Amino acid sequence: MKLHIQNETSRLRAVILGTAESNGPTPTIEEAYDPKSIQHIKAGTYPKEADMIKEMEAVADVLKKYDVKVYRPEIIKDYNQIFARDISFVIDDKIIIANILPEREREVDAIEYVWESISKENRITLPEECHVEGGDVMPWNDYIFIGTYSGEDYADYITARTNMDAVIAIQELFPHKTVKPFELRKSNTEPKDNALHLDCCFQPIGKNKAILHKNGFLVESEYQWLVDFFGKENVFEITKDEMYNMNSNIFSISEEVIISERNFTRLNTWLREQGFTVEEVAYAEIAKQEGLLRCSTMPLVRD
Repeated sequence: MKLHIQNETSRLRAVILGTAESNGPTPTIEEAYDPKSIQHIKAGTYPKEADMIKEMEAVADVLKKYDVKVYRPEIIKDYNQIFARDISFVIDDKIIIANILPEREREVDAIEYVWESISKENRITLPEECHVEGGDVMPWNDYIFIGTYSGEDYADYITARTNMDAVIAIQELFPHKTVKPFELRKSNTEPKDNALHLDCCFQPIGKNKAILHKNGFLVESEYQWLVDFFGKENVFEITKDEMYNMNSNIFSISEEVIISERNFTRLNTWLREQGFTVEEVAYAEIAKQEGLLRCSTMPLVRD
């Protein structure tokens, strides 16, 4: 397979979509990786496997409607394999295998059959000290936007997934691009104050538009850089509650077509006013794990 990813929105041709099959029992609080999952475990509202399977199959149907080749992970019994974006990402013709939480390493094995179809020189494993997850990495033509956290207390945050070592390594891998890091707000306990990944508070859409949530960024000038880069008139600013519900974590099939959650009424209305075709799906159960449409898809080939 010849990989090709230049940005977030060009016409999608091939993608890995995670799976909720054999997702395993509800985790304990100690086993959870993020504050939103913990909140739902405590409340007894953690999503059920059957509901999540239904939600993901609806996304698979939309992708197939647009003639996108959809790859799925091999099923590992009683194992969460929903968030395909975390474990790897593609830039240009290279796939970078993420160094993710040790508890999740088996997820990588489940898509090995896809990697085997990619030439070896284009499969990159970063050094162990480089922590990175795909939700923090956004190729945008001449830029690569990366969410990070560089505080001295990095190790204290299970929600801090991408470090500066990874930012530097990615810059070295793609010297012809400008790598732009953004410091994200982290919390282990309060999901409304936690930007788990960059795509939890920002996403480019179309040719020149973006969804943004100001409070997801630790440094106001970095947020302002994005507003200036896209132009204030092209930015849809989401509220704290909308960020919590993952409004920025939609997924582009093309510059014109976006898959979005059906409850994102304000966003979906705006998208249609901007001329986008919005394919609405139910994904609110998946969202309870602090991830949504972008998190569960990993593009391999775009035009």
